Amino acid sequence: MLAQSTTTSSLPYDRQKWGRGYESQPNEYDYWIDRITGTIPPNLEGTLLRNGGGLLDIGDYPLPHPFDGDGMISAIAFHNGQAHYRNRYVRTQGYVEEQKAGKPLYRGVFGSQKPGGWLANIFDLRLKNIANTNIIQWNDRLLALWEGGQPHRLDPQTLDTVGLDNLDGLLKSGQAFSAHPRIDPIGDGGRPCFVNFSIQPGLSSTLTVWELGQAGNLLHQRTEKIPGFCFIHDFAITENFYIFFQNSVTFNPLPFLLGLRGPGECIDFDRQNPTKVWLIPRRSDRPAEIIDVESGFVFHHVNAFEGGKDTVIVDSIGYDAFPEVEPGSDFRQTDFSRLPPSQLWRFQLDLTRKKGDRQLLEESCCEFPQVHPQWVGRENRYSFMGVAEEQQGSGPLQGIMKRDNHSGERQLWSAAPDGFVSEPIFVPYPDSQGEDEGWLLSVVYDGDRHRSDIVILEGENITRGPVARLHLQHHIPYGLHGSWVQDRQLGMG
Repeated sequence: MLAQSTTTSSLPYDRQKWGRGYESQPNEYDYWIDRITGTIPPNLEGTLLRNGGGLLDIGDYPLPHPFDGDGMISAIAFHNGQAHYRNRYVRTQGYVEEQKAGKPLYRGVFGSQKPGGWLANIFDLRLKNIANTNIIQWNDRLLALWEGGQPHRLDPQTLDTVGLDNLDGLLKSGQAFSAHPRIDPIGDGGRPCFVNFSIQPGLSSTLTVWELGQAGNLLHQRTEKIPGFCFIHDFAITENFYIFFQNSVTFNPLPFLLGLRGPGECIDFDRQNPTKVWLIPRRSDRPAEIIDVESGFVFHHVNAFEGGKDTVIVDSIGYDAFPEVEPGSDFRQTDFSRLPPSQLWRFQLDLTRKKGDRQLLEESCCEFPQVHPQWVGRENRYSFMGVAEEQQGSGPLQGIMKRDNHSGERQLWSAAPDGFVSEPIFVPYPDSQGEDEGWLLSVVYDGDRHRSDIVILEGENITRGPVARLHLQHHIPYGLHGSWVQDRQLGMG
C-alpha cells in the first residue's frame, strides 16, 4: 500500500529530499565523467547498465506509480581508469506516440489512466510495453526487459532502439518475457546458460521456461499449467530445479475492465492460503514438486541451492503481506511507517515430507539482493543488498549490506542522511577466486544536491567506504534492475 505522508521528525532522512529522486529526467546525455572522488580501479573494465522509469509524468499528467514510467537506459562504461555516461529512452511504440501527443494514450499496470476518467478507460485493455525493468546482454543481443511483453532490442553502441525482439521466433507476438533472467554459470556443459520464463496469467496460468546457450540456441523448454492466478516477478534456480513462488494473492479484474483501476490495483493479499512453491525439474519430464510455505509475498530471490538429499534452500526478500497499491495515493509522499518491511527470509524445502519452513535471517528492511555470479544456483556464503538506515520497520534504502550466511555477521556502508542507493551490482575482480572478491557498483541519489553518483565499493570490506565516487552532472530517477557486461565500448558509440 502506498500511503500519504505524515509529519515525522525522527526519520534518518528528509522525506522531501527523498521524494525528489522521483522527478523525471527528460534529458539524454553523452559525456565523460570528469568529477571523481577517489580512484577508479584500473582493472575495472566493462559497462554498468541500469534501467528504470525515467519519465514520471507525460505532459502535464503525473503518473500515480513509478513502475508505470517509461524505461530509461543508463550505461556507465569503464576503461583505463576513466568512465563515460550515456542514457537513452527506449523508443517503444507507446513512448513515441505519447511524446507526440503530449498526454497519456495508454493505461498502466499500476494505476496510470488516460485522461477523461472511467469513460475514457472502460473496456480499454491495452497496456503500454514500457521496457523499464531490466537491461541485459546475451549473445549479441542487448535487451530492455518488461515482464508484461516482448523485450526491446537496442543497439549496443548507441543504445538506440531497434524494435521488439522475438528471439528468432522463440516468442510469439506480444508474449511476455520476464525481466528477471538467471545466468547459470555452468549450466551448458560447464559453460554459462541463460534461463528465463514467461507467465500467461488467468484462472489457470501458463508458465513457460527456456534455457538458451551462449549462441542464443534453445537448450531446454518446459511448460507448466498452474491452477489459479500467478503474480510472479522473480524465480530461482538450482542444479536440478526451476523454483517459482506462487504468492498468496487474488485478482478481481472488474475494476480494471470498468476503467476504474489498473491491474496492479486489483490484486489483494490472501492471508488465509499458503504460498505455493513450485519446484520444476530442469533435466527431466518428472512432475513438479509443490510445497506449501507460510503465507507471505516474495518479489525477489537472493539465491537457491540444494542442501542435501531431497532438501532445497531458498533465500528470498519477503513481505508479511503484499504491499498493495492504494488507488489515489501519491508515491512521492509515501509513509513508510505504514508499509510492511521487506526482510531476508530463508525457506527450507523438504521434498520427502512435502513441507517447507520459513526462517527470518535479517530483520532490517532490505531489497535488491545480489550474489557473486559464479555462485548462482549453488550454496553461497555472502549476500549483498540495499538496506534501510533504521534496523526496524520499513524505509527507503540508504545503505548497502554484506551478510555472511555462515556466521550471520553484517557489514554496512551508509549513504545517509541524504543518499539513497539502488540495487548493488557485484562485479568480480578479473582474477577473482573468493566469493567476495569483487566490486559493488551502485547508483546513489544525493537528495541534497539533486544529483546521482556512481559508487564503487570493495566486496571484501564494504565498511571502508567507496574507493571511487563518480559525480554525474544530473540525477537518475530511482531505477529497478541492471547488469554488468564485459564490453567496455557498450553505450559509447
